[in-house]
Amino acid sequence: MGKRVALVLAGCGVFDGSEIHEASAALVHLSRGGAEVKIFAPNIEQRDVVNHLKGSPAEEKRNVLVESARLARGNIQDLAELKASEFDAIIFPGGFGVAKNLCSWAVDGKNCTVNEHVNSTLQAFHSAKKPIGLCCISPVLAAKVFPGCEVTIGQDKNIDGRFPDAETAAAIAELGCKHICKNVNESHVDKANKIVTTCAFMCKAPLHEIFDGIGTMVQEVLKLA
Repeated sequence: MGKRVALVLAGCGVFDGSEIHEASAALVHLSRGGAEVKIFAPNIEQRDVVNHLKGSPAEEKRNVLVESARLARGNIQDLAELKASEFDAIIFPGGFGVAKNLCSWAVDGKNCTVNEHVNSTLQAFHSAKKPIGLCCISPVLAAKVFPGCEVTIGQDKNIDGRFPDAETAAAIAELGCKHICKNVNESHVDKANKIVTTCAFMCKAPLHEIFDGIGTMVQEVLKLA
């Protein structure tokens, strides 16, 4: 029987929700690994809505669960209904929605608050010693909730202009966590906390390299499950 994995989304679209390619890559690799996946998102209003064509704010309101349902092909549940006891692992794709809707990192940085259901879900999986996979900006959730853990968002320096958000690594360190430098096609496994992270679109890289990096994260999560 395949591993039971929960996937948590933060909306639909890189600038105000989940990064679509990351969510799809995670689902493809989970499918290839024989996992049984259920998708969740918090039933809350988005912090903002961004016109993805213009890259500018839109004067409208959207719901994170409703927008995430687009990526889930309608098969999705409220995060408040997730029970860690029913799963072997959990994975969070990235996208600005993580930093806007699942927590307030986009506004408050290391002083952010984490959505109550996201926090309780992470704590439940961690307490049960079940693996947690995070990619792109999502590792900041672990850094905020689990002081002392190890994560990667890629590199801590903007090497050749490929890591424009490298300063995030310093903020993670200021939270008492250890940032591990990794390439885009790699992931890092914090064995003590069963947290697996990969940088994905935190690195400017070809899509296939990002896809492969997410694949290593998924494989390590399934190994730990």
